[in-house]
Amino acid sequence: MKNLNFSPLKKLEIILGGEHQSFATDVLDRAGVKGYTIINNLSGKGSHGFHEGHLMFNEDDVLIMIIAAVPEERVKPILEGLSPFYNEHSGVVFISDIQVTRLVKFSDG
Repeated sequence: MKNLNFSPLKKLEIILGGEHQSFATDVLDRAGVKGYTIINNLSGKGSHGFHEGHLMFNEDDVLIMIIAAVPEERVKPILEGLSPFYNEHSGVVFISDIQVTRLVKFSDG
């Protein structure tokens, strides 16, 4: 690829129980996020101990991560939408600075 142009965005990595996927994706949709990636069956260790990423009974019984690249002005509304959830449930949101090509895939303009 020749003459790549990079644009700054924020990457959100939202980790929560699979049973709450529709809540989180609804927050993203209402905030105008154009797309996201969902990764199921996460494994890892956190404040609640080690979590196995295999399916136990159904897809709701696993941890998931939703990854979205958003303009900076959308971060605060998304976090405000997720805040009540994280006051009651476990999980975390990671936010990092990224550079993307093809900005049209992530913004309205």
